[in-house]
Amino acid sequence: MLRQLVGRLAALDVAADAEPMLAAEAAALRTEQRLDWCLRQTKHGAELQWADCRRRRTPCPHPHVIDHACTGPRVPVVPARSRRRPTPVPDGQLTL
Repeated sequence: MLRQLVGRLAALDVAADAEPMLAAEAAALRTEQRLDWCLRQTKHGAELQWADCRRRRTPCPHPHVIDHACTGPRVPVVPARSRRRPTPVPDGQLTL
C-alpha cells in the first residue's frame, strides 16, 4: 500500500494499492468513492499525483494506482450506552 499527501494547497491523505496498472484499467475501477492516481517516479522516489492525464490525447505513459479498499470483515459498531441518569421528576417539570 502507498500512503502520501497528494496536492499542494489542500492535500488529500491518500492510501492506494501498490499494484501498478495501465491508466485505462485504473479508470475502469474508478468510482465516486474510489479514485485513481498517476504514479510517477521522481528523483525523490515514487510520487502520487492527480490522474488528470485523461485530458491528454495520447495514453499516459506512467503507471496508475487505485485507492485502497479494505476487504477484511467489517467490525460491527456497538452504540455507546447512555450514562445519564433518568430525572426523578416527569419531563417538563423543573427540579430545584
